[in-house]
Amino acid sequence: MRKFKIGYRTAKTALGTGIAISIAQLLNLDFYASAGIIAILCIQNTVRKSWKVATARFIACSLSLLFGFVFFELLGYNPVSIALLLLFFIPVTVMLRITEGIATSSVILLHVYSVESYSIGLVVNELSIISIGIGVALILNTYMPSVEKELKNYQLQVEENFHKVFSEIAYFLRHGDRGWSGEEIPETNKILKEAKSLAFRDVENHFRREENHYYFYFKMREKQLDVMERMLPIVATIEHNVEQANMVADFIEDLEHAIHAGNTAYLFLQRLREMHDAFQEMPLPQSREEFETRAALRHLLKEFEQYLILKSDFIGLKTKK
Repeated sequence: MRKFKIGYRTAKTALGTGIAISIAQLLNLDFYASAGIIAILCIQNTVRKSWKVATARFIACSLSLLFGFVFFELLGYNPVSIALLLLFFIPVTVMLRITEGIATSSVILLHVYSVESYSIGLVVNELSIISIGIGVALILNTYMPSVEKELKNYQLQVEENFHKVFSEIAYFLRHGDRGWSGEEIPETNKILKEAKSLAFRDVENHFRREENHYYFYFKMREKQLDVMERMLPIVATIEHNVEQANMVADFIEDLEHAIHAGNTAYLFLQRLREMHDAFQEMPLPQSREEFETRAALRHLLKEFEQYLILKSDFIGLKTKK
């Protein structure tokens, strides 16, 4: 059973519904409870989505009043008129990309149908209900809690798992297998998906922000994780202990301690080049096993080069102090 929890969106929905109904009731509007329904429908997860939905609902509701006048006045107030009205109205909302307003428009149309009389007073009443419901929802949706702390936690979880993976690879190169399960790989993949989703939502909560540095950070880490997954089968083929394996292990351990949001990849790319030159100067392998091991190590270093290039393209994480 899930833990009982009242989230900020739930609180805003409850508060917004009560405020919208109260305002509509104080203004002595007919069908005042519908203002609460509209407020519920307009409170969304993000600020941008809230404005998009609110705009679509207002246009659709206004359009429905026009359709109601045409169909009800020409065909009468009967179920056939409603059916024909919706038959034409819904495709129009799809064409105009305002399908979010179909539900609220239906409420408005049923108000007109129940009154069985079209008048200026009715139009003003319905537009007032729409405006109150949407207005209250938009005002409440201007506040969105900061997700900076959650994004930072995701960052630390990802970096901790990267530490673990590199630590296990370095150990394997020095001492062989110790039964590591590799669970950090799928776990990190899951964390990155959640983190990217949250970072994108943060962008949607700011009109002047078109990007989120955390989103690009997690996207970069996701690509690096793909490279790390390619490393593991290569490492698994290394069974012969050679001097180069210890050199690569030293490199990996140093790289492990440099996993952070900043960008120092160029330093390690330089070390990779130096290590490659050092390998070139070493004596040729004396056995087939040594040849295969050194070839696998070279392949592994190529993957580390790709890993570092991905990081070198990242400008660094800009966070609030």
